[in-house]
Amino acid sequence: MDWLTIYPEIVLLVMACVIALVDLYVKSPGRTLSYVLTVLTLAGVAALNAVYADAGQTLYGWGRQIVSDPMGHWLKCFAAVAVLVTLVYARPYAADRDMLRGGELFSLSLLALLGMNIMISGQNFLVIYLGLELLTLSSYALVALRRDHAQATEAAMKYFVLGAMASGFLLYGMSMMYGATGSLELSEVSRAIASGQIKHQVLVFGLVFIVAGLAFKLGVVPFHMWIPDVYQGAPTSATLLIGGAPKLAAFALVIRLLVEGLLPLAVDWQQMLVLLSVASLLVGNLAAIAQTNLKRMLAFSTIAQMGFVLLGLVAGVVNGNTLHAANAYSSAMFYVVTYVMTTLASFGIILLLARQGFESEEIADLAGLNQRSPLYAGVMAVCLFSLAGIPPLVGFQAKLSVLQALIATGETADLVLAIFAVIMSLIGAFYYLRLVKVMYFDAPVTATTVTAATDVRVVLSLNGLMVLVLGIVPGALMALCANAVAPMLAV
Repeated sequence: MDWLTIYPEIVLLVMACVIALVDLYVKSPGRTLSYVLTVLTLAGVAALNAVYADAGQTLYGWGRQIVSDPMGHWLKCFAAVAVLVTLVYARPYAADRDMLRGGELFSLSLLALLGMNIMISGQNFLVIYLGLELLTLSSYALVALRRDHAQATEAAMKYFVLGAMASGFLLYGMSMMYGATGSLELSEVSRAIASGQIKHQVLVFGLVFIVAGLAFKLGVVPFHMWIPDVYQGAPTSATLLIGGAPKLAAFALVIRLLVEGLLPLAVDWQQMLVLLSVASLLVGNLAAIAQTNLKRMLAFSTIAQMGFVLLGLVAGVVNGNTLHAANAYSSAMFYVVTYVMTTLASFGIILLLARQGFESEEIADLAGLNQRSPLYAGVMAVCLFSLAGIPPLVGFQAKLSVLQALIATGETADLVLAIFAVIMSLIGAFYYLRLVKVMYFDAPVTATTVTAATDVRVVLSLNGLMVLVLGIVPGALMALCANAVAPMLAV
């Protein structure tokens, strides 16, 4: 039974080691064999997790330190697909910049995904923390992978210093909870808090540090300053590896710690999340307007989008009642999944437009893209409209589901939050639509047509199509999120 709960992780670990060894004997500059093996591994892990998730069972292993449940397996499946898509987009970019001298890009990506999987499956403070450290250490190395680039090295240093501080916050909060409850296991912690025997002040003190650590991992205000710097300074391939799949793991981390472990303290942590979400929506949207660097603008956009995700988590518990929890948390999960999908395509276009010796990072670099390549301009426009929340794209459905979850609580405060979120979305639409105007109405800077390898072109087209199709028929993905969240709340 124990081994059953971690088969996908075993496959990932074994294949990461195999690919690291095989790569020693690969001579081609594009690292074709390593790339193919990595893609097959990720596809296999995604399929394995989908099979587990479809079975709908909730199993506990290793002394209840690991949980195998539908929500975890769907998030792991989506994370594996996100890393696969990222590597398809990133390979030509990395090859042009001498980042494929060794196969570190592929083996580190697999180890980062292994860290995400452990985080998503953790039912114990220490297991969750180990997964988080494996993810962050791999991410630091990926950001610094372009060894001869000063900006990438600086970004890696900032990420490392701030990431270490955030990990310290989280670990200190967990140690406070362990000291107060006498257990590292989430269900035991929840029971101990619910008994009412523990001093509330001690619990809230620990909770503040846990929420601060989680806020850093999500990249919400005021723990957001690493996001624009790292997004801009890192090689774009590493930016996408940080800004895509790890958002799914960060969402799982919030659900595991706050919902499964600390639900009796919902009144306290929901108030903290309200402040974080309001600040993120405000700062993210207003700061994005002032940016001229495309990656930096998308970084502030990410901060605002994560603020929206927190709004979904805020609506779960109303006056100690969890009637609205399934609706609220499934809407937040739907939002995260669709946001990652849209981010993959938008950064895929940035990676595609970057040529050898030229980074397509400024908003002006998109000028006249429609005249150079109508297909890629169309994919980028679909992504931008989706991020702005314009119907009938999937971003509109995601925002609508979160707003409906807020309004469904019937609380005046939640209604005010929903109205504030809509106003912030209207402000945010400005900087997304400005990019569309630049692509379609400005004169192109260069006359070169945009070319891409077949695998990149096919995956990018499918990615853009999914953003459109899931906006028109979102029912299946919404039902999947609802069915994934329900068993977790029933335990």
